[in-house]
Amino acid sequence: MNAYYSPANLKRIPELMKLSPKAAEAYMDFERHVYETANKLPQKTKELIALTVAHVTGCPYCIDVHVKKFKALGGSMEEIMEALLVAASTRSGAILSHGLNALMSYEVGEESKGERKASDDLDCFC
Repeated sequence: MNAYYSPANLKRIPELMKLSPKAAEAYMDFERHVYETANKLPQKTKELIALTVAHVTGCPYCIDVHVKKFKALGGSMEEIMEALLVAASTRSGAILSHGLNALMSYEVGEESKGERKASDDLDCFC
């Protein structure tokens, strides 16, 4: 069996695109616009954002592709590390602030103990 995340696997993307050509073309148009037409941000900055988001989403293909593009544009490993630390800090902050949802859910559960029915339970689909 081949490795799940081999860079060679990217050569198979056209196979996927053929399965839904209109959606694939719309995506490609969007990507071209973001990287080629929109010009408020320098390309190096776009690649730094892309490689940082790739770390947040956990896509090894995107990490590899965007790190290489960033490096080719003169980006340093120190810049990458600083961007990753910003992402880590932001993600950690988001987890803490979303903790408010847990707090409020916990408090609502306390206020209405005995009033809830089994049919009122919500299922999580994540």
